[in-house]
Amino acid sequence: MSEILIMILSTMGALFVLSTAIAMLTKPDVYLRINVTTKAATLGLGLILASAAIYFDDISVTTRVISIILFIFLTAPIGGHMLMRSAYFTKTPIWSGTKIDELAGQYDPETHELYSEEHDTSIKPEITDKST
Repeated sequence: MSEILIMILSTMGALFVLSTAIAMLTKPDVYLRINVTTKAATLGLGLILASAAIYFDDISVTTRVISIILFIFLTAPIGGHMLMRSAYFTKTPIWSGTKIDELAGQYDPETHELYSEEHDTSIKPEITDKST
């Protein structure tokens, strides 16, 4: 029974990693590529590591695998966020098919501080009135 579970988990993990590799080639801009990498690859690695924990069936290996999975699940989204933030601040072009840039006008380019709409001194996004 454990062999079947190992095969299912490792196959699903490999498919997620493969889909990440294919998506890296097909996505049009850096923001979508980082998004795909942090989500699908993290899940794929987690499934492969879980199958390794079941295969070795040892408490020391299982605790190491669980700690590695937790480490990856905690650090990959933060790393992806920081990469996207630095790409945005360096004005990396956004894909032309992007409909809304929610950060436009919401940060100070000098300090890189983000403002919300509730903030008293927030930088309001420019609204262009096309009717005039």
